[in-house]
Amino acid sequence: MFIVSKSLLFAFFKKADYFLNSCYLPMIEVINLSFEKQVKLMANILKNPWVLVITIGLGTLLNPLNSSMISVALTRIQHEFALSFADATWLISIFYLASAAGQPVMGKLSDMFGPKRLFISGLIIVAGASLLAPFSPNFLSLLGCRALQAIGSSTLFPSGMSMVRTNITEGQAKALSVLSIFATTSAAFGPSIGGFLIASWDWPSIFIINFPFIVVSFTLAFLVLPNKGKGKLELKRIDFLGIVLFITAIVGLILFLLSLESTINWLSFIVFAGAGVIFYVYESKRDEPFIDVASLKKNHNVTLVYGQFITINLIYYCYFFGFPTFLQQVLAYDAKHTGLIMLALAGSSIITAPIAGRLIDKRGSKLPLVIGAVMLLAGTALLLSYHEGSPLLWLIVIMIILGFSSGFNNISAQTALYENIDEKDTGSASGLFQTSRYLGSILSSSLLGVTFSENLDTEHLHLVAIICTVFAVVVVLLALRLPAPHQAKAPSK
Repeated sequence: MFIVSKSLLFAFFKKADYFLNSCYLPMIEVINLSFEKQVKLMANILKNPWVLVITIGLGTLLNPLNSSMISVALTRIQHEFALSFADATWLISIFYLASAAGQPVMGKLSDMFGPKRLFISGLIIVAGASLLAPFSPNFLSLLGCRALQAIGSSTLFPSGMSMVRTNITEGQAKALSVLSIFATTSAAFGPSIGGFLIASWDWPSIFIINFPFIVVSFTLAFLVLPNKGKGKLELKRIDFLGIVLFITAIVGLILFLLSLESTINWLSFIVFAGAGVIFYVYESKRDEPFIDVASLKKNHNVTLVYGQFITINLIYYCYFFGFPTFLQQVLAYDAKHTGLIMLALAGSSIITAPIAGRLIDKRGSKLPLVIGAVMLLAGTALLLSYHEGSPLLWLIVIMIILGFSSGFNNISAQTALYENIDEKDTGSASGLFQTSRYLGSILSSSLLGVTFSENLDTEHLHLVAIICTVFAVVVVLLALRLPAPHQAKAPSK
């Protein structure tokens, strides 16, 4: 038995040796060779500039995505923490306030520490805030997480733009347009995504959903993003006092506006006015101000564009954040159906944006801006015709008209800005344009907090529409006042 076993064992190893030498080792060589080719192929893919654009796009979409998903979550969070609607609107205000203060600062820090380092740091901050938010023991902690989310996601845009400008020379306009698609699409579909998430896994899921984007962007960032050396550390370039005064003034304004429903908080108004005046005087004298108020005084057309854009966003975001609350608390739709209905408002803007772009190429910014302003006024006025017995379809039609106006207004206002400035001022003007969007959003949340605070019904929705109609008339007048493209010019040097 032993002899037989030994023979069999000898034959087995002989066959195994043959297999090892004739089949297995060559196969290993083929696999190794294939793996080397795969590595080379992967290296070539990672060098493709469009991979860099996708990496940055996955990061920059986090800010608009998180700013829009909250619209459907407000009602659920309001009930979770036993809040008034006015208190819940701080979830909107704190995010936009932190974004407005953080984005200019992060742009300068990107120059000092390197854009890749800032981009990765921003992803880590968003990840930390998104992880902590679902475990918030109270509303104040949740507000802190929202502020961190805003600061972290505000880091991604300026650092990402810096890498695109310095590393993509051919097809840079296409790259920037792709990044714009990332931002606009995530903002448009944010309410729908948030609605489905809340219906399935409650409000904490709108924070957890960030992790797939963060993980992919974080991994690609290490592999793809260029590791440029950091610049000189110059903290004096950051206008810390200007930022503090700006935040103080805005917080004072929010508190004052929210007090209009009951006992007026005159102390908040004094804080707002005092901080605002000091901010204006201080910024006028500073070499690198947080907001260049001196240039605004020189170029009245640009100042009016900023004012118009603040007003446009005040009106639009009254509906963007007001409709989901109305649909859930008055019409009794759940979060999932509310998110789907909101596609009529947020999604329709994507349809008209390319149309507005082609019209701008042919006729300049004024005509499409007037069209957008008139549509905004029409949609707002039509909202007054909506009553308790009106079908949902009529409300959806109104939302589509308002969404169409947004598609025209956003791109037209930005083009109008560029038509009235020197090319060298594009960077700072773009930053202030984004700040104008944030200010309009903050004011909209305060207006909703006042009108929806005590009671939410069709009558209070009409009150919002009446106030917004007044602002929409202002938007139309400002659009008509805007000079034609051939008349627009930057201020003389």
